[in-house]
Amino acid sequence: MKGGRIMFNKKGQAAMEFLMTYGWAILAAVIAIGVLAYFGVFTPGKYTSGTAIVTAPFYANAWNAKPAGVTLELQNNGGETFQIESVDITNCGIDTTKVNVTASSKTTKTVSCALTTGDNFKGDITITYRKSGSSVSLTATGTITEKVTA
Repeated sequence: MKGGRIMFNKKGQAAMEFLMTYGWAILAAVIAIGVLAYFGVFTPGKYTSGTAIVTAPFYANAWNAKPAGVTLELQNNGGETFQIESVDITNCGIDTTKVNVTASSKTTKTVSCALTTGDNFKGDITITYRKSGSSVSLTATGTITEKVTA
């Protein structure tokens, strides 16, 4: 102690100032990231179009989500005829209308449900089908993400 004052170690003071400077910089970065997240910069669904993916033997050729339900245009990419028994979409419903789809042809299936215009719809797709002449049910699965339009 010199003259009633405590003498600090100069190295300790420099280290403390160094850490405080980094602390303020990290705090500013966290605040900036929080503001960007609040305004939706990190929500890629706002900037991309919808997607629909279905496993083989089907392919989602086209799709849309309307207030009355979800419509899928399915293409048979298998080399034989299949009978689609049902199309189930989570968060929507199920269409049990049976339809035969020959190789390389398309069919449209609409699953009715009440959706709100402007919302983003996301659901898992389960297609139950049979090969022509078979009694064994098979499944193809997928997902759909789409903005509900009027």
